[in-house]
Amino acid sequence: MTIKIRAAVKSDAVTILHFINELAVYEKEPDAVLNTVTDIENKLFGNDVRAHALICEEQGEAIGFAVYFFNYSTWLGKYGLYLEDLYVSQNKRGNGAGKAIMKHLARLAIEKDCGRFEWVVLDWNQPAIDFYQSIGAKQQNEWIINRLSGDELLAFASK
Repeated sequence: MTIKIRAAVKSDAVTILHFINELAVYEKEPDAVLNTVTDIENKLFGNDVRAHALICEEQGEAIGFAVYFFNYSTWLGKYGLYLEDLYVSQNKRGNGAGKAIMKHLARLAIEKDCGRFEWVVLDWNQPAIDFYQSIGAKQQNEWIINRLSGDELLAFASK
């Protein structure tokens, strides 16, 4: 089995949305995805791109994806690579695809002189937690994620 990681292209938008929906089902939020193929085409492959995607293939078949973007650490004075989503189809897990995606992103972070490579994981997703710990990742338990979205974001912004 040969695993290949490549930069996603606009024609991958349907595949990316398929994986996003599979991820939402896995994360017990099957109705939460509002994204569309057009959104993906515009936001990941349009004129004002701020996030990037990878496709993971096994023998030419797409089996997973990742979406990432760069942020900035004021303390380090360096950019960081932030992994928004990583997903490998359930029937393709255990073959090294997830590790290959993570290594690709780690190498990209080094190539881009990033000071860190970060992501979050749901506290109940023990298989993912175990996987991330197996590659040497350290959990940052002292940080609490905060979020404004949807109506709350609109209401706050308009005050």
